Amino acid sequence: MSVRPGLDERQKLDWLRLSRTEGVGPRTFQGLINRFGGAAAALDALPALAAARGRQVTIPAPDEIRREMAAASRLGIRLIASGDPDYPERLLEIDGPPPILAVAGDVALLNRPAVAIIGARNASATGRRMAARFAEGLAQAGYIVVSGLARGIDTDAHRAALAGGTIAVLAGGLDRPYPPENEGLYEEIVAKGAAISEMPLGLSPRGRDFPRRNRLISGLSLGVVVIEAARRSGSLITARLANEQGREVFAMPGSPLDPRCEGTNDLLREGATIVTTAEDVLAVLRPLAGAAERAPRLFREASVPESQALMADWDALGESDVDLIPEEEAVGETADQRLLTLLSADPVEIDTLARLAGITSRAVQSHLAEFELAGLIVRLPGNRVARA
Repeated sequence: MSVRPGLDERQKLDWLRLSRTEGVGPRTFQGLINRFGGAAAALDALPALAAARGRQVTIPAPDEIRREMAAASRLGIRLIASGDPDYPERLLEIDGPPPILAVAGDVALLNRPAVAIIGARNASATGRRMAARFAEGLAQAGYIVVSGLARGIDTDAHRAALAGGTIAVLAGGLDRPYPPENEGLYEEIVAKGAAISEMPLGLSPRGRDFPRRNRLISGLSLGVVVIEAARRSGSLITARLANEQGREVFAMPGSPLDPRCEGTNDLLREGATIVTTAEDVLAVLRPLAGAAERAPRLFREASVPESQALMADWDALGESDVDLIPEEEAVGETADQRLLTLLSADPVEIDTLARLAGITSRAVQSHLAEFELAGLIVRLPGNRVARA
């Protein structure tokens, strides 16, 4: 790993001011640095550049940035610039690396070999159980597990990898973990692993922030494992970005009767590597250690053209993709809804349903009796049930 000299305090202040300027996305930031040789010179030139294009630009005052830096310090959060030695090497390889990363927890994990595990928020019990198995196996093999702290697959992957190390990538500021019910898990991740975000403190995640977050999930990782993903889902966006970044894309096959598996089954038809155990992932990654980045081999259709104009805020995705990420995830589900979400064509034990749904086994039996009368489920030997 090459060692970069890093930025001094004045340089980091200018770096933050430039990166926090409205309209300066990661691509524009890098273009300005390359053109003017540093953040201070870019800040001096920026107003005239914007005026020449008929635009105005508001650059944060130094005191505003100092307050952000002080707030981060109070929370134990480090602000790492892309010119600093601790910045993740793999993120420097991607198109549009974040100029600034906010990091809570163990910074050293950011440069460890990592694999992302992602999938449906409304995952089935089988999907969640498989996410945990993949995460445990990869963690035991020495890989850091990266995910997005979302409900469902992300949550179980993070929990199962806590002992070995896991990284949560947030769509909003690190003081705004989302969803709210994962705040306890977030604290555990910060204590035992790490959490990162490119967003300023105080910013709650918006719909358009999730695709930007997804490019960091894949960018940090050597490969991405997709478990249960519907068509036109955020998980498929991450898989596409992983492919464009030269990362390996893995997918777990699922029932053709379950809409949550349509996206993963499509990935397999596109050429993703089929996996059913962590060992399948390891068998692909071990020979690639130190190998040159491979060319993309999925999603062979032409990518969406992106504006190269200065001051055009960079987006890792096409405009149509932004609408695929819900600004608010579903909250307040009833016990019936939670149980129906967990059920799929794959049989699952009733005790597992109770644990994942957060209700007693007796309550589960009561709900299942109603489902059975409605023809929604079938009971199977071994105290198991499945969707009819």
